Amino acid sequence: MSDILNEVLSANASYAEDFGELGSLALPPARGFAILTCMDARLDPAKYAGLSEGDAHVIRNAGGRASDDAIRSLVISYKLLGTREWFVIHHTDCGMEFFDDGTMRGLLRSSLETAALGADGFTDVGAGPGSTEGDYIDWLTIADQHGAVVDDVTRIRNHPLVPKRIPVYGYVYDVRSGRLIEVPEATAAGAAS
Repeated sequence: MSDILNEVLSANASYAEDFGELGSLALPPARGFAILTCMDARLDPAKYAGLSEGDAHVIRNAGGRASDDAIRSLVISYKLLGTREWFVIHHTDCGMEFFDDGTMRGLLRSSLETAALGADGFTDVGAGPGSTEGDYIDWLTIADQHGAVVDDVTRIRNHPLVPKRIPVYGYVYDVRSGRLIEVPEATAAGAAS
C-alpha cells in the first residue's frame, strides 16, 4: 500500500471511532443551501462558510464552473433535497487562469504525463504518447475571474431546469485573506424573481 493510502485509511479509522450521531443525519442539507466551488485544495468550504456535516451541499470542480454536471447536481439538490439558495464561489490565484483550451489540448496531445508550471506557463515534460480526446472537451478556463463568476451565475439563473425563486449568489474567495468577496454583478444576475 502507498503511504497516502495508509494515511487516508488511518485517518478514516480515527474519524469513524467517534462518528456517533453523525450516522443519523438527514439526507437533505439542514441549512437548505448549496455551494458550487473550486476543487483547489486551499479552499475548505466547511471552514469559510461555517459548515458542519449535514449542513449544505458542496459541489466542486476545476474552477467552480457551472458545467453541465455541476448544474445537474444543483438541480438534484433542489428538486430532490430541497435547497433554496445557491452560491457560486470562485477564488483568487485559480489554476484555471493559467492556461486556455488550446494549451490544455496541446499538452494532452503531447503526453498524458503531469505538466510543469513555470514562469512561461505550463509545459509538457513527459514522453508520449498523448491523445487528441482533449480536443472534444470544453475546459472552462478562466480569462476574467469576476466575469467568469457572472457568466456561471447567469448560466445557472437562465437554465430551464432552475426555478426563478432560487437566488444564486456570486463570490470570490481570497486565498490570501480567507474572505469571501461579493461579485455584485453576479449576485444581481442571480437574483430570485
